[in-house]
Amino acid sequence: MIADGALENVEAIFALHVSHELPTAVIGSRPGPLLAASAAIISLQGIISREVNPLDSQVVSVTTIDASSTTSGESIVVLGGTFRAFSNATFYQLLHRIRQVIVQQAAVYECSATVDFFEEESTIYPPTVNDEGMYEHVRKVAGDLLGGNSFRVVPPMMGAEDFSFYSEVVPAAFYYVGIRNEALGSTHTGHSPHFMIDEDVLPVGAAAHAAIAERYLIGYG
Repeated sequence: MIADGALENVEAIFALHVSHELPTAVIGSRPGPLLAASAAIISLQGIISREVNPLDSQVVSVTTIDASSTTSGESIVVLGGTFRAFSNATFYQLLHRIRQVIVQQAAVYECSATVDFFEEESTIYPPTVNDEGMYEHVRKVAGDLLGGNSFRVVPPMMGAEDFSFYSEVVPAAFYYVGIRNEALGSTHTGHSPHFMIDEDVLPVGAAAHAAIAERYLIGYG
């Protein structure tokens, strides 16, 4: 969509997502990095434990191991996993170090290794970063529309989001509307087979999203 010109002459962009962690009709967001980058990769845990600043949240996880042998007796092991970071700088540093560590550690044991980030088959997702001004606009509109206690600053999450590509091109704000209602059983993540939505949030989300767009266009805030 970006390559086809969908964001040409676009000044701002907003995204709304439901959240099972926020009570129904509560709006949540945060300025700056909100969601992390994600890609299937090969990795070692030592990169995080030994090299990363503990105040800079990053994740490197090996999630699959598949060992087999060829007809000539050679052993083959395939490791799969994921890595995530809250900034492009640390993300690409992780990418570089993962490739370096895997290849060089294999060489120590007289083995060979290759690293595939599947960049041709599946684009690596950058972090979703909220523009300070767009975030503040969302916060103001949510407060005016729903009341002062209706907005919460949420913690960053290690998820990945298509919207991240837009936030690299246009000043953006990604925010949540709560759907959590324990009486109804609306307590599960949207990726759970038990997910259900408190439908009382539907008019709230629609009104909030429309008001955010309308007030931006008329120069509110």
